[in-house]
Amino acid sequence: MRKIFVMLPLLLVLAACGPTDVTPVVKQYNPPAGLVSIEGSTLAERFSPPAGYTRAGAEEGSFGQYLRGLPLKTHGAKVKYYDGSEKPREVYEAVIDLDVGERDLQQCADAVIRLRAEFLYGKGQYEQIHFNFTSGFKADYATWRQGNRIVVEGNNARWVKAGGDSGSYASFRKYLDMVFAYAGTLSLSGELKRVAVEDMKPGDVFLKGEDPGHCVIVVDMAENKSGQKMFMLAQSYMPAQDIHILKNPQDTEISPWYPLDFGERLETPEWTFSRGQLVRFSD
Repeated sequence: MRKIFVMLPLLLVLAACGPTDVTPVVKQYNPPAGLVSIEGSTLAERFSPPAGYTRAGAEEGSFGQYLRGLPLKTHGAKVKYYDGSEKPREVYEAVIDLDVGERDLQQCADAVIRLRAEFLYGKGQYEQIHFNFTSGFKADYATWRQGNRIVVEGNNARWVKAGGDSGSYASFRKYLDMVFAYAGTLSLSGELKRVAVEDMKPGDVFLKGEDPGHCVIVVDMAENKSGQKMFMLAQSYMPAQDIHILKNPQDTEISPWYPLDFGERLETPEWTFSRGQLVRFSD
């Protein structure tokens, strides 16, 4: 399943996430003892680092600090699809409290785009909000904010004046839906730069930019006195669904944390990435 829209040729079809959720996995929700504060309303409040680890420093106003402060739904909340139905596979430890919209749009790459855009919007850095369509068209929010809208005809997209300036959040969400419709893992892979796992920081993304492709975003990190590091991941998937904090299927004792020395393959609940697939937004 992928996001394909009527009358759009191949160049505007995005690389979508992998196979849709089809196999129910019924498990009781049992978070790791000592790592979860069920009353915590943000990522940092909900999840403590494993024993011997402390959270890595985050610069004031940084993307990493923003991700650490993401609001979470009540402990035990279920991931919902855009149509209100429940995700059958419990591959997550928590659900991020951001709307998923009412259309099948906010999938894997879109979740990464959403978090990055929300961060920049909150800081008023509107000129930095821009993403490419799979066709190569640059959809920048500053142009949208000036009252322009995007018209797609065949393989071409263009701006047209459609009204006065609009900096409302509702207009911003419409901009994001437009980006979600025509961007994906393939286009995102052309915008992010490759980084070494050893240099990981919150906001980095494990990304396979193919069709099908997938991506997950690093939302937090911790370190011990010996310099060993751990990280936490979030994702959306298909069909469009709530962004959620992933379990570590390889080590339930430290879930949702993952060790930085995971080897050559990173096993997440719904995708396997290689060590060389870590990428980063340009500052």
